[in-house]
Amino acid sequence: MNHEKYMQRCLELAKNGLGTTYPNPLVGSVIVFDNKIIGEGWHQKAGESHAEVNAINSVKDKSLLSKSTIYVSLEPCSHFGKTPPCSDLIIHHKIPNVVVGTVDPNEKVAGKGIEKLRQSGANVIVGMLEKQCLELNRRFFTFHNQKRPYIILKWAESADGFLSPQIKKEQKPVWITNAYSRQLVHKWRTEEQAILVGTNTVLADNPQLNSRDWKGNNPIRIVIDRTGKISNNYEVKKGKQPTIFITEKENFVSVENCKPETSIFGNQLAEKISHFLFQKGIQSVIIEGGLQTLQTFIEANLWDEARIFKGNLLFQQGTKAPTLTGETVKRTTILNDELLMLKRYD
Repeated sequence: MNHEKYMQRCLELAKNGLGTTYPNPLVGSVIVFDNKIIGEGWHQKAGESHAEVNAINSVKDKSLLSKSTIYVSLEPCSHFGKTPPCSDLIIHHKIPNVVVGTVDPNEKVAGKGIEKLRQSGANVIVGMLEKQCLELNRRFFTFHNQKRPYIILKWAESADGFLSPQIKKEQKPVWITNAYSRQLVHKWRTEEQAILVGTNTVLADNPQLNSRDWKGNNPIRIVIDRTGKISNNYEVKKGKQPTIFITEKENFVSVENCKPETSIFGNQLAEKISHFLFQKGIQSVIIEGGLQTLQTFIEANLWDEARIFKGNLLFQQGTKAPTLTGETVKRTTILNDELLMLKRYD
């Protein structure tokens, strides 16, 4: 049987849940009988059925399950959460063969599901396309293994390497990239749990930090506002989008859906913010600026990937873009924009 072929299908299915499963991982599952897929499913939303449940439920003739192989990109759970254990369901249907992409790092699972299946007599194979399975759930694994969110740096710079020009005429963004690149950024926002910016970006651009140009969830807004400079007139304090202000101002003026989080600024601010986000259960954050905020995380070496747009405008003067060293994993163009994707060297 072509195990890799069916695990690849699990990965394709799992990607459908990107942005909607937090705090749960992305998981896909396929059931195969006589070299034919007879059922498949993926985890769609936290609190709803897991991938294995959806795959089993999709099988029309349940009598075939006792002669089938179930593929799942992440170890079946073995504990009661918002849903019953998937390993118990597999055992209940007497599925004899289980092929797993990788072990679940969550301490509530962490090999227990695999062990339970083996004790029941199932033949379990672990590590099928493991590298791809780990990459798929890099946010989930970073969160559980490193006790911090997966951190994405994102910025756009001019052809001559500036984030913004020397003089801005109005309090709004100066668009370096085209409309298609900006729409892609909104898609990215639906895929991550939070978005973070610093005070200067809010004061200069008055951004909304939502995903209005793409259908999906809005990220939690995280705003660094050390001294409380951002008034209620700014977009980040409007609407129903959950927003957290990291500040040291004790009498912080809060509004609906905006909550202050007092932090001690100074040394190791990036580490403090990362720890706070971990405690809040936030698995991923996209940092969109400005220079000081980006540089804070770069200097702390607290980032996992960077997505850098380069437009064709020339500013000649202004705020220089950060300097970043990493492994180039992708270079592409979107009309006249160049997009560079980097990963941090391990």
